[in-house]
Amino acid sequence: MPYGELIAFLAEAVVISLSGVLAPGPVTAVTLAAGARNRHAGALVALGHGIVEFPLMILIVVGVGQAFKIPQVKIGIALAGGAMLLLMGAGIFRQALKADEVQPAASGRGPVLTGIVLSIGNPYFLLWWATVGLALATRAVGLGATAFILFAVLHWLCDLAWLEALSWTSFKGSKLLGGQGQRIVLSVCGAALLLFGGLFLYDAAKDLLASWV
Repeated sequence: MPYGELIAFLAEAVVISLSGVLAPGPVTAVTLAAGARNRHAGALVALGHGIVEFPLMILIVVGVGQAFKIPQVKIGIALAGGAMLLLMGAGIFRQALKADEVQPAASGRGPVLTGIVLSIGNPYFLLWWATVGLALATRAVGLGATAFILFAVLHWLCDLAWLEALSWTSFKGSKLLGGQGQRIVLSVCGAALLLFGGLFLYDAAKDLLASWV
């Protein structure tokens, strides 16, 4: 395997991965909210995300990714994901009302589980892997097992670095501003989750109506 070709591919994969990682979404909002209490919440969310993403990469390569393009599957995931985001957004708003009572440290299990649930319930994340991710993973497999492993690890490290940076920034800002800062961060993130949840449900309803016409 030519090392120059491998390095060029990995560099391209990192740039493409970062373009997806940096895009605002539910994971961003949840990481900022969790980061208001736990500076390493981003790493824990990334861990939960990776628990879903690593097996998904393998399944995508063997052909399961085509299922995410089926309209009924997309609609079902969007409906479930939208409802979940609405519930999470409402829960974060409740946290904002009692921000002064929230302890700086938070349980690690919550962010990890959140990373898992948000990954499974995000139709856009799954569709990205069924399209852009599939193309990258297929090229990686063509370069060999080592290339595929390096691609998978580097892609996840992009998630880890960005989410950890988000939670660290949120934690520092909340500590600086105190309870009022926590309320602001949690309220904005709660509103973002409600917005994304509404968009998920809107897209699902639109696709559902289109399938009936």
